[in-house]
Amino acid sequence: MADGIRIALYQPDIAGNTGTILRMAACLAIAVDIIEPAGFDLSDRNLRRAGMDYLEMASLTRHIDFAAFEAWRKAEARRLVLFSTKAALPYTQFSYADGDVILFGRESAGVPEDVHETADARLLIPMKGGGRSLNLALSASMAAGEAIRQLG
Repeated sequence: MADGIRIALYQPDIAGNTGTILRMAACLAIAVDIIEPAGFDLSDRNLRRAGMDYLEMASLTRHIDFAAFEAWRKAEARRLVLFSTKAALPYTQFSYADGDVILFGRESAGVPEDVHETADARLLIPMKGGGRSLNLALSASMAAGEAIRQLG
């Protein structure tokens, strides 16, 4: 039952990043899954400020934990595509498919090893300038842009 790509956030830490991702996703008609617990109250004013009036437009699904998210994902037969600093394959060399769920880990810690192993693919944003990682919202935007470009 594919209906476009989705962005999933694993226990996000920063309300402003989540709000920015929800705003971007609303503008691009991409659904967002939040895997709880989040490091902030989902009614946080920083989330609302970053998402502005786009939050009402956002397609958001909350999952109580990773097990609930996985049960949903498997029932929907969707691939899990993890962005990770531990990956080797550049995100621009991956072939995205309709229905992919693009997963991003916590800003502070990424995802645990068992979640890493669950992923169908693990992708990297190459850091030619030598940095360790980019801001979560920026990374999600880059991923969404590449997936949309490929899928038309």
